[in-house]
Formats: sequence, C-alpha cells, structure tokens
Amino acid sequence: MTSHKRAPRSIVRTIFSRPVTETTSGPPPVKPPTTTSVDLRGSLQLRHVDAGSCNGCELEIASAFGPTYDAARFGARLVASPRHADGLLITGVVTRNMYGPLVRALAATPQPNVIVACGDCAVNGGMFASAYGVASRLDEIVEPDVRIEGCPPHPNEIIHALRSLTEL
Repeated sequence: MTSHKRAPRSIVRTIFSRPVTETTSGPPPVKPPTTTSVDLRGSLQLRHVDAGSCNGCELEIASAFGPTYDAARFGARLVASPRHADGLLITGVVTRNMYGPLVRALAATPQPNVIVACGDCAVNGGMFASAYGVASRLDEIVEPDVRIEGCPPHPNEIIHALRSLTEL
C-alpha cells in the first residue's frame, strides 16, 4: 500500500488566497472611436483576425481575455465567427496569403462595425512593413476605429482600448 503525503496547509492557503484578477488603473490611453456609429456600451463581441503577425500580439490578447486580466468583466468577448461579431480585432501586417481572408471577414461582419488594430504591425506595418510577403497596410484596406500601439501591446493597454468602446 502506498501512502500519499498531503501538501502543507500554508501552500494550499497561498494558492487560494492570491487575487484572481489584476486591477486596471488610469484613463484609457486611446481616444474613443469617432468614425463608427455602433452602440457598444456594455457589450463588445470581436472576431480576432491574424492578418500576418509574429504571434506576439496573440499572446497578449490571450492574456487580456484570460483569468488574470479578464476583459470579459468589461463586456468584451471574442467570438468564433465574423457573422456574430460587432467588429474585428486585427493583428499583424496584411500578408499576401491573408489579404483575401481578411477582406472576406470584413465583408461577413455585419454593418455598422468597429475595427480595432492591435499592435504596431496592424497600426503602421511595424518591423515587417517592407517585407516581401506583405500585400498592403491595414489602413489601405479599412480605416481602424481604434489603434492599440505596442510591440506587443500590454494586456492592460488592450483592455483600456476595449473599455473605451464599451464605456465600462
């Protein structure tokens, strides 16, 4: 018969006494959108489209929507289809392979919608702007309503930008 040792109570207490979420502080660093007529107060359903990024922004988006930063508590949520979305959360430069899928996702998103450019590559092309596989800049295809700068942006910056849309 084997005997199992139990963890000391101090370790168990430490695991369960940590805060579940981090607090956000200060005003949002981005301006609220001015070109969209979407009423997003309290709820924002976004379809994430990776148009050709290095996946740095995707890691930060996953953190922003994960249990530590919990963007859902401010009404923001990622959805699986552009047809169910209020807008698109776009990362990366627009590569030749992703130009078509991005245009189809834009067409499938109900109007009016909101476009959020996340990360330096989506905002201005970033370090990949002059790469051979880049088809165009995002703002040549669609004008973003909100731009989140950073390479990659911190989860708090992503949440602040989304909060500027939901007004929560």
